[in-house]
Amino acid sequence: MDFGRLINALPLWLLFVFTMAISLLAVWAGTRLAIVSSRHAEKEPEAPLGSLVAAVLALLAFILAFTFGMTAARFDARKQLVLQESNAVGTTYLRAGLLPQTQRLEVRRLLREYVEVRLKGKFAAVSETLSRSEEFHGRLWAQAESLVAEEMDSQLRSLFIASLNDVIDLHQSRKTIGLLYQIPGAIWMSVYLLSILTMLAIGYQVGMAGSRRLRGMPVLAAAFSLVIVMIADIDRPGEGHIQVSQQPLADVQQMMLQDAP
Repeated sequence: MDFGRLINALPLWLLFVFTMAISLLAVWAGTRLAIVSSRHAEKEPEAPLGSLVAAVLALLAFILAFTFGMTAARFDARKQLVLQESNAVGTTYLRAGLLPQTQRLEVRRLLREYVEVRLKGKFAAVSETLSRSEEFHGRLWAQAESLVAEEMDSQLRSLFIASLNDVIDLHQSRKTIGLLYQIPGAIWMSVYLLSILTMLAIGYQVGMAGSRRLRGMPVLAAAFSLVIVMIADIDRPGEGHIQVSQQPLADVQQMMLQDAP
C-alpha cells in the first residue's frame, strides 16, 4: 500500500498519536542502544555527537519546511480557484440575462442549484458532490447547445458559452488540485524515516550523556508531531480545521437568491 494513502486514511488525531508513539519509541531505542554500547566500549565524544544530532535536526527541519511549502502553495491555489469559480458563476448568471427567456430562466435556476451543491459538499460525500456537479454541467451545456437554434446575436451567445466553459474548467481544476495533487507517498516516507532517525540520534545522545531522565522528550516529540499533523491537515481539503473559505461562492449565492423570481 502506498504510504501516502495510509497517512491520508488516518484521522488527524490518530495520526498525531501514531507520530508521537513512533517518535518516543525511537528516543527510547536510541537511549537503550547508547546504554548497551557504553557497557562494551568507550563513550562517544560529546562534541562530535552533538554536532551530528544538530545536523540531523537541521535536515529534519529543512524537509518539514519543504513539505509545508508544498502544501501551503496548493492551499493558496485552492483559495484562488474558489474566487475564480465564484466570479465565473456570477458572470455566467449575469450573462444568462441576455439569453432568450426559456434558456434564461432554466440556466439561472440550474446555477442556483449548482452553487447550493458546491457549498453543501463535504469530504465524506465528495464523490457524490462531484457527480452531481458534473450532472449540472451536462444540463447547463445542453441549454447552451439549444441556443444554436435560437435567433440571437452570435457574439452574445459566444460570451455566455465562454463563461459557462470557465465554470466547467474551474470545477476540473479544483478537483485536480484538491484531490489529486497531494503530498506524494515518497515524501511522507522520507519525513517519517528522517523523524525516526532524528529521535533515535537524540535518544542516543541522551543515553551517552548518562541521563535516563527523558522528561523533555515528549515535548519535543509532540512539537514535531503537531507540525506533521498541521501539514497533513492542510493537505486534506474538506477535512480537519484548516480549510479554504467558501465565502466568495456564498456571496454569489446570495446575489442569485436576491435576483430569483
